[in-house]
Amino acid sequence: MKTATIVFAAVLACRFSLAQTPAQQEVLQFERDACKAFLDADVSALERVLTPDFTLTLSNGEVSTRADEINELQSKKVHYDVFENYDMLARLYGNDMAVVLGKTRVKGTADGKPFDRVVQFTDTLIKRDGRWQLAAGHVSRLEK
Repeated sequence: MKTATIVFAAVLACRFSLAQTPAQQEVLQFERDACKAFLDADVSALERVLTPDFTLTLSNGEVSTRADEINELQSKKVHYDVFENYDMLARLYGNDMAVVLGKTRVKGTADGKPFDRVVQFTDTLIKRDGRWQLAAGHVSRLEK
């Protein structure tokens, strides 16, 4: 019975991911582009991606702001070799709000020490002046 349930869930997930609307595809592309800003250490791209009041709630309960994220990128204390979102699902609410669920793998060095982790994320996006921005995020660390 478990195998049938798992197969059904996998088929359903594949069908659901293929049935993305153009708007959902746009949101998921935004998420991939946001990863690229971190991966490339592109501060100006990150400034465009994050709203001025952006917050990210981390697994340990700490909250990081837009300024924190930009400062960390500028300091070069963190270097990413991998920053990739996957298993994403976009939910749109009207034309200017979306919630994206997914997983992120990050690998690199922080203060010279290597890291390699996967987190589950929930991102809240808003559309301003015709482009998506990340307003808030929450991550929970997953065990490998």
